[in-house]
Amino acid sequence: MSDTRRRVKVYTLNEDRQWDDRGTGHVSSSYVERLKGMSLLVRAESDGSLLLESKINPNTAYQKQQDTLIVWSEAENYDLALSFQEKAGCDEIWEKICQVQGKDPSVEVTQDLIESEEEHIEEMPETSPLIDLPTCELNKLEEIADLVTSVLSSPIRREKLALALENEGYIKKLLQLFQVCENLENTEGLHHLYEIIRGILFLNKATLFEVMFSDECIMDVVGCLEYDPSLAQPKRHREFLTKTAKFKEVIPITDSELRQKIHQTYRVQYIQDIILPTPSVFEENFLSTLTSFIFFNKVEIVSMLQEDEKFLSEVFAQLTDEATDDDKRCELVNFFKEFCAFSQTLQPQNRDAFFKTLAKLGILPALEIVMGMDDLQVRSAATDIFSYLVEFSPSMVREFVMQEAQQSDDDILLINVVIEQMICDTDPELGGAVQLMGLLRTLIDPENMLATANKTEKSEFLNFFYNHCMHVLTAPLLANTSEDKCEKGTEYFHFLFLPFRPVVFDAVVGSTKSNTICPDNYQTAQLLALILELLTFCVEHHTYHIKNYIMNKDLLRRVLVLMNSKHTFLALCALRFMRRIIGLKDEFYNRYITKGNLFEPVINALLDNGTRYNLLNSAVIELFEFIRVEDIKSLIAHIVENFYNALESIEYVQTFKGLKTKYEQEKDRQSQKLNSVPSILRSNRFRRDARALEEDEEMWFNEDEEEEGEAVVPPVEKSKQEDDFPDSYEKFMETKKAKESEDKENLPKRTSAGGFKFTFSHSASAANGANGANSKSVAAQTSPASSNGSSSKSTALSPAVPAPKGSLVGLVDYPDDEDDDEEEETSPRKRPRLGS
Repeated sequence: MSDTRRRVKVYTLNEDRQWDDRGTGHVSSSYVERLKGMSLLVRAESDGSLLLESKINPNTAYQKQQDTLIVWSEAENYDLALSFQEKAGCDEIWEKICQVQGKDPSVEVTQDLIESEEEHIEEMPETSPLIDLPTCELNKLEEIADLVTSVLSSPIRREKLALALENEGYIKKLLQLFQVCENLENTEGLHHLYEIIRGILFLNKATLFEVMFSDECIMDVVGCLEYDPSLAQPKRHREFLTKTAKFKEVIPITDSELRQKIHQTYRVQYIQDIILPTPSVFEENFLSTLTSFIFFNKVEIVSMLQEDEKFLSEVFAQLTDEATDDDKRCELVNFFKEFCAFSQTLQPQNRDAFFKTLAKLGILPALEIVMGMDDLQVRSAATDIFSYLVEFSPSMVREFVMQEAQQSDDDILLINVVIEQMICDTDPELGGAVQLMGLLRTLIDPENMLATANKTEKSEFLNFFYNHCMHVLTAPLLANTSEDKCEKGTEYFHFLFLPFRPVVFDAVVGSTKSNTICPDNYQTAQLLALILELLTFCVEHHTYHIKNYIMNKDLLRRVLVLMNSKHTFLALCALRFMRRIIGLKDEFYNRYITKGNLFEPVINALLDNGTRYNLLNSAVIELFEFIRVEDIKSLIAHIVENFYNALESIEYVQTFKGLKTKYEQEKDRQSQKLNSVPSILRSNRFRRDARALEEDEEMWFNEDEEEEGEAVVPPVEKSKQEDDFPDSYEKFMETKKAKESEDKENLPKRTSAGGFKFTFSHSASAANGANGANSKSVAAQTSPASSNGSSSKSTALSPAVPAPKGSLVGLVDYPDDEDDDEEEETSPRKRPRLGS
């Protein structure tokens, strides 16, 4: 055995029943001639002196605790303990002790040892002698205190003392002596009574607790515990319990047993939490029965209240009554908050019945009312109650809000009220908003939606959420990323039925980054970060619904405006949103990003960050590295053709060179494929197939816009659109031909630097297909990247071309190859084609 395993601390129990550290040394077991038997020897690690020499007596009760403690009594009032550094050392010494006593070390562990001893006690005949208690007199208090404290280390003796105290009604006699001592101001006697009552509590017997915590005795027990010998002056616990602490009945409780149980539970909880000192490592199991006593009291209180439907009905009636004054309503909400907290002690089936009772009585409609009130304390308590309900059964809450939507306006729906509370949180750190955001995420998480008989909860609730609630959630985001003048200002907008908090923001006049006003108020930035976190969660878990919403609202473009925020955490949230979208590797998203030129604000942020090596830099690099590793061809082509010249100087990572390599390899493969196909097929069939994909997606975008901005297309309407697809397709082709002729007159202007100036539009009008008059100018005038060594064809960043009606903002449709000859005749240069 190594020295580390032998290392122990030696403890002895002093007269004040506190464990004293006698030193650290190394333990061994050997035969000692002087003691005539096997003994435990501990020698100090500092000088080798003998710290302990104790014979292992066959009849001594040794107790092993927590795998590293061995405790025993040498004499009636002399207790010892060895605390081992390692479990292995404790096990080895324990085997030696068990060998001497003839016991099996595999079963002699702490709890098994106690239980086996208790079983042995139960098997003893009733005539087995109990501990003889001294007569209950003032001059015997010191003797009684010594007796009570001496038995605590032995489970057998604790049991015997508990039986003696119970049989002789001894506790009530002790409390009578307490009153005598207090009247006589007998301080020494009061100190002894403190030790006696504390020791009786540590006997850990429920039958004794029933006596001590009865209405007749509990205040005298508290009185005894005021006279701690270690304190110069006694505490005034009884004064606090009788005068300071007030029992408030929100509705009068007529059941006297229930009232008594509530009082008792509060007082016992006070004794455990306030009066009794924190148990030492040797005493932590002594009060387990006291904890259980409080636990079962709380269960009983909840059950009794739950069964009294008349009481609960009256509480709900007053809570929702407009005539109820604010103070009364605050008390009612706090009562329900504590009621729900108590319910956490119930078994699962009982807790299920409890929350179903609350739902039947109308807890959710009541919460809907109180969460919209001005009182901050009431709203906070209501939020806590709502969190209990959501954590218990999100499906119950979802079912309620979907039924509610059939009868109420969107403004007063419970989920919209919750969102409004999140948005209007006045806490500078948005503590309440963070809590509410977590609850919303639980409600919209498909993972906890039940697979019911018809399996419709997920589709029904998500349809409901995107139709009735998503516009409320995104309102602050859309309002803070809309176009405005390049000046500092304060914007007020109304949200539901309450005025929204003023949003203060700054615009940097003359900045080359953007002329967009971006929220630089810290509290607003925090709020937008929370909203983006929820939206990112939706991207990961909601697929179709969130995709439709992003496309309809051109949401990613609006989110990327936040890349200009001075708050890096908000820019990172916007970047994370885009990263989750790209991480799905969905070609619809990829086409949306490339046609909208949505990498531009990300690349601008990277370039504006300069040489700073920070989280923003790493996150942007990781985004492009993911695209390279996953070989997302459409995005690679877009990035290289439009941005490579701006990025090729970044050489501290090989990401962008790797993108260029992937791009060139793909071009070579495509070139080889085309060369292996007959010319007649190459000029017709392959071109037609590529155009067909683009036209199908254009039709998909156009159909979404015809839904007037709604996030979800109901299944019936979708079928109807598919039936009418041929007519829509003919109209689309007519519009496309007219647009192509207009495009010839709206070619991008070449700048003096030889590059092309492009815009990043984010306006609501542009998102709906109108010309973006106040578009965002970006400073990236670079020479286009050449392909295959040719410099005659430019592939510049996307030019600012007015978006045709029915298309997404920033989408640039180039003429087909068949029209290239005509294009060269009417234009000073040949227009580049994305991905060509």
